[in-house]
Amino acid sequence: MKGYFVFTKEKTLDAAEMAIYQDAVGATFAGHDVKLLAAYGKHEVVEGEPTEGMVVVEFPSFEAAKAWYDSPAYRKVREHRHKGAIYRGILVEGV
Repeated sequence: MKGYFVFTKEKTLDAAEMAIYQDAVGATFAGHDVKLLAAYGKHEVVEGEPTEGMVVVEFPSFEAAKAWYDSPAYRKVREHRHKGAIYRGILVEGV
């Protein structure tokens, strides 16, 4: 079954850190079978607190998604995301 990461940006804290992250994150997908399904497009929060945006990324499996997230390349880059904004990240297995 496919694995999906859903990241919601709750609040930007440091635009410069987010710019570093955005410039570097694409390279972390090298060697991973990944499909970007949604990224900061039009959205509507119908339940819960408002968000600034969201990203949905598809991987061939839950394990493949976790391998990308735990990869040395992404671990290094995601520190800028952590400094740049408050996010909620969810890994979910498809049906």
